[in-house]
Amino acid sequence: MDSYIYSNITQTKARDGYITAVSRNVILMLLYFFINYINGTLVHTFVSHEIINENPRYILFIHMVVNDMIQLTISVMLHLIVYIFYRINVSLCCFLLIIAIFTTLNTPLNLAGMAIERYIAICNPLYHSQICTMRRTYILISLIWFLGSIPILPDLFILVATEPSEFFYSPIICSRDSVFRQPYLVEKRNISHLIYLSFVWLTLVYTYFRIMFAAKAVGSQVKKARNTIILHGLQLVLCMFTYIGPPLEGFFTTFFPTFTSEIRYINFLFVHVLPRFLSPIIYGWRDQMLSSYLKRNLLCWSQCKSVTSTMSGSYYVLIYPY
Repeated sequence: MDSYIYSNITQTKARDGYITAVSRNVILMLLYFFINYINGTLVHTFVSHEIINENPRYILFIHMVVNDMIQLTISVMLHLIVYIFYRINVSLCCFLLIIAIFTTLNTPLNLAGMAIERYIAICNPLYHSQICTMRRTYILISLIWFLGSIPILPDLFILVATEPSEFFYSPIICSRDSVFRQPYLVEKRNISHLIYLSFVWLTLVYTYFRIMFAAKAVGSQVKKARNTIILHGLQLVLCMFTYIGPPLEGFFTTFFPTFTSEIRYINFLFVHVLPRFLSPIIYGWRDQMLSSYLKRNLLCWSQCKSVTSTMSGSYYVLIYPY
């Protein structure tokens, strides 16, 4: 994850007034719990229904939801740490940064995997059940985590080899540039981000045009698949806020230096919170099957209920958590 993600928060401890600092963090925590409540309901819906949790499409989607929940939790945690402690132990900072970097890179890779699954479902429907099995889907998820680890693990090994042991016990402002201080690591990071994002963009463009050209007749499934790929592109644009955040912040703070704190706070919301909010809206509510179960869970507040329904000759128990 770019150093901006945390340095824009950590370079200045909340130098706002007490009321401003409290109100900003209250708003942030309300958004955090609201988003994770929706995402948690999506995960619960997925786990509770066999017809969903055995579908490769939903497995990849829920993996992205869980990944976003982890990423958002780490971001908010570091934001609050700055307000409370300002500096933290380098070892703890490394642990949090590594998780954040993994989850940040996982999201675009997961989008590429979802696009490929839709491409196979539309262009090779006869082989979809053979190619997109549950086992291969979980292997793909493991591959996503492996690819997400490639850019950061060498940096960690270099850090351990070059820094004295005292460095890992010292307090530090938790940002990637503060921990991984070697200049050449910055260039390596930028190149790796460019490679990963280019790969994902090429995958989305390729699958979109293949679906479009493969359509012999305009059918609802083909239209829906093409729209899904477009939404993947929109989600990827939101992911790229991570990388275009620093120049945008620098641009606005140059012209409005007296509003630096406000710009950083708003930028943080747009870079971290907004993409995590739109993901379940874009995918969860748009899918007819998933949204039908999701609405039932969201509307049930009083007590746990159990409803048995017959689907495709089998029985599925719908468990309402609240």
